[in-house]
Amino acid sequence: MQLKGLVSFFTVLLIAICAWQLSFTWFVRSHENKMQSRAEKQVSASLATPVAKYPGDLASQKVYKEDTFDVAVKERLSALLDSTKDTKVTWWGTSYKKARESELNLGLDLQGGMNVTMEVELVGLLKSMANNSKDPNFLKSLENANARKANSNADFITLFSEEYKKLAPNGRLASLFASNNQGKIKVDDGNDKVIAEIRSEAKEAINRTYRILSSRIDQFGVAQPNINLEEGKGIITVELPGIDDEERVRKYLQASANLQFWEVYKPEELNNSLIAAQTAYDNFIKGIKSDDTTGKVDTTAGKQQTLAEQLGGGATTTTATAQEGAKTLFDMTGTGGGWIGGPNESGAFGSVAINDTGRFRDVLENPVFRNKLPGDAKFVYGLAPRLDNGKTSDRLPIYALKTYGREVAPLEGDVVTDARPDFNPTTNQPIVSMSMNNIGARDWAKLTKKSHGGQIPIAIVLDDIVYSAPVANEEIPGGNSQITGRFNVEEATDLANILKAGKLPAPAKIVQEQVVGPTLGEDAILGGRNAFLISFAVIFLLMLVYYNTAGWIANIALILNLLFTIGVLAALGATLTAPGIAGLVLTIGMAVDTNVIIYERIKEELTKGKAYLPAISDGYRRSLPPVLDAHVTTLLTAIILFYFGLGPVKGFATTQILGIILSLFCGILVSRWVSDMFTNRKRHLEYFTGVSRRVFKHAAIKFIEYRKVAYGISVVVLLLGVGAVVNGFDQGVEFSGGRSYQVRFDQSITSKIEDMRKDLEVSFGENPVIKTLGGNNQVDITTSYLIKDTRPGVDSMVSRKLYEGLKKYLPQDLTFEKFNTTKQYKLGSKTVLPTISDDLKSGAMWATFWSLLVIALYIFIRFRDWRYSLGTIVALLHDVLIILAVFSFLKGIVPFPLEIDQHFIAAVLTVIGFSMNDTVIVFDRIREDSRMMPNAPRAQVINRAINETLSRTVMTSLTVFLVILILFLVGGEVTRGFAFAMLIGIVTGTYSSIFVAAPILVDLGGKRPLGVAEKPKAEVKK
Repeated sequence: MQLKGLVSFFTVLLIAICAWQLSFTWFVRSHENKMQSRAEKQVSASLATPVAKYPGDLASQKVYKEDTFDVAVKERLSALLDSTKDTKVTWWGTSYKKARESELNLGLDLQGGMNVTMEVELVGLLKSMANNSKDPNFLKSLENANARKANSNADFITLFSEEYKKLAPNGRLASLFASNNQGKIKVDDGNDKVIAEIRSEAKEAINRTYRILSSRIDQFGVAQPNINLEEGKGIITVELPGIDDEERVRKYLQASANLQFWEVYKPEELNNSLIAAQTAYDNFIKGIKSDDTTGKVDTTAGKQQTLAEQLGGGATTTTATAQEGAKTLFDMTGTGGGWIGGPNESGAFGSVAINDTGRFRDVLENPVFRNKLPGDAKFVYGLAPRLDNGKTSDRLPIYALKTYGREVAPLEGDVVTDARPDFNPTTNQPIVSMSMNNIGARDWAKLTKKSHGGQIPIAIVLDDIVYSAPVANEEIPGGNSQITGRFNVEEATDLANILKAGKLPAPAKIVQEQVVGPTLGEDAILGGRNAFLISFAVIFLLMLVYYNTAGWIANIALILNLLFTIGVLAALGATLTAPGIAGLVLTIGMAVDTNVIIYERIKEELTKGKAYLPAISDGYRRSLPPVLDAHVTTLLTAIILFYFGLGPVKGFATTQILGIILSLFCGILVSRWVSDMFTNRKRHLEYFTGVSRRVFKHAAIKFIEYRKVAYGISVVVLLLGVGAVVNGFDQGVEFSGGRSYQVRFDQSITSKIEDMRKDLEVSFGENPVIKTLGGNNQVDITTSYLIKDTRPGVDSMVSRKLYEGLKKYLPQDLTFEKFNTTKQYKLGSKTVLPTISDDLKSGAMWATFWSLLVIALYIFIRFRDWRYSLGTIVALLHDVLIILAVFSFLKGIVPFPLEIDQHFIAAVLTVIGFSMNDTVIVFDRIREDSRMMPNAPRAQVINRAINETLSRTVMTSLTVFLVILILFLVGGEVTRGFAFAMLIGIVTGTYSSIFVAAPILVDLGGKRPLGVAEKPKAEVKK
């Protein structure tokens, strides 16, 4: 009774939590729809009247409006959402920003955007630490370690150490690294100590790069950026939903850390310029002629706001009020944030609210405003300061860097040799100690002398963000200095890391990327939604048709399972991808498996003549071991897939893991609790219908007698599997390396594929792989052209070659720029460098190996009999070989791609788990019947066990097959190859459980019984 109380409590609690968590998605969508409508109205109004900003006749302005309306709406929507971050969108007072953070995240394949996998480049780091040594053994060790890294799970530092030891067994690494790492590595240090220091520096460099990339990603302004670090592998994964400038992302993310030291304009030097700039801008808005407006009048002036009005101030008509407006804009008094004037914020002439940074930048870029400011001033933001109450300010400081017309700073980060957090020995306050090389020491002395003479702040700038702007108390010779301020320990550590980042030669390089256009995202959502809804409806009806009123309990458990899975995903901050939706669809099929196993056992007990309540009790009790075994084996493969998978496949594994765990909770505990509610009200559930009572009634098929035929089929399967390896496979771009593009045309292209291949071969200089996708007007084009070229802009070069090869199949007026950016024709792309493709292939093989091994060990531990493990391995290998043979011999025959990629590996591992699900149920019944019939022939025991579980085997396989078939038919292109592999696997898994795994038990182990006979209840007294 107490357990039932706990089950009811947790069920109600989970329902409430999941409903509350998912409500954020509804509130966010509601707010965004309102802002979308507002943006469209505002843009329509602004384009309805000719404006001086866009001169010309009405016809040209009409073209302008048509071409830019969508872009303008997108920009205006972004500004509206940015300015309404703090707007309350829920009835309990949650802001839009917080609600957005709590909603269910959609993957890039569902909403469009860019996914980038970056590898931290440690070769450059080691060369820098070794002062660019030309030692041949050192350079060769780096080269060999880099080559081995593709097929090794060891980290780069370990590989380098091993290679150096091979080439120079008596070599001393300290001789290479001591001179450039004074204080950390001594000349007489042993190799192990040097490697430990290198490893420590590499770890710090990886984390430093991660922090730098995190700050850079914030500059893209996307709604839900996501960045993850796998420290052990040195891999950083970046997701940027909705991004539409891929070249900028590539350039920005791969740029080396740009650390600079600049002089800063003092606030008093800018005061008059700011007032003049605001006055000129406000006059321009009002249509008042001036030199800056070249005599043109803005006829929409009455509809626009002045600068101060835009940013919270009133109308400005006089110099005095203009000065007040400037104070409102820049908060020169500090009243908005309460921080200006502190030691470590010196040099900032004002601040602006974070929500207003976009509007401030628009004003700053207006020539009328900008021309009144010093020509050599470069305006940048600083970090939001920490307030006295410990919270972070909602305003950003604004600095004006004094460039003297130069692009290169007087001092750059490559001169910094070391930086570390420290403490002032007198005040015990955190400080930052910094050291520079000889060149840096000379230039630093000049810069600090100028700073000391005029109290000019020196801004420490990384990627155009000011991290600190201290004033030198005196000229600092020798390059060793201390930076003081209102730091806490964490802030001092961060600043030290930023200073050290300046000497990182090549932080990271993109090894894999995927670009998904919004059209592909919409197609994926539509296909996934349709597959989900149809699958749910089919399984819902099937449960009622086969299990009568008890089917309602199974359906309640199914609904709760799906609600809990999606709700927990949202609560964990996980991302729902197209493969994730496939995982949900698969969860629908597998979630009912628990109830099927239990209900079939209850039906058996009722058929034996037991009363209703004992049959229910025995049914749940006796079905618990097989249910647990089936779910544990499936869970093990899902965990292995999660560990070895990347990106969307990891999302599929996450969904599957949650679905399996929650299936146990809902199928065993919740369904029993609901069943008892009916029982307590004297209302018995019916478990039979006319259909289920007749199906498999008195089944007595002699499966074991056909085992020799099954062995013959297995030999053929083995030969086909070997032949598949010889025949080869179509490897996806993930495993082969290269670039793939999804392109859609306005007309059918099926009959022109060969001509298109020839045109692209001329353009690329090599033969591309072209496959049709979905309809007859969509293709996937894969090429390895320039895949090893690491020059900036190479992706754009390949896209141009693609455009040239496809030009005659595209509209004649379509320019390359529109083809490359609008996502109307080039729907998406994926790039995988050969190094990461080798890693993915290695991970796939290891994932398959560990799945087979772990399951074999589990079966051995669970059944304490090696014959069960061997039967399991043979059956699983049988399933995998059939899938391989199908993908090898049917490639190019079926009208959709059959590629070996991450989705294929996900399907294989899922098939392994599903096949084990079936096999374990049969094995459990064989063991149970062996104990009941210890003296019966083994073939008789196995035949009986298979026949007793036949209804369950067919029902489970049928439900999963139906949902995967629906996913295959309507789920979209992203999951079609996965679904096809699963369909093959379900059929072969069911076959191998009955005709491969079980019959092997007959011919192994001599006459030893398959189960341990139960001890007799009565003992003979001596």
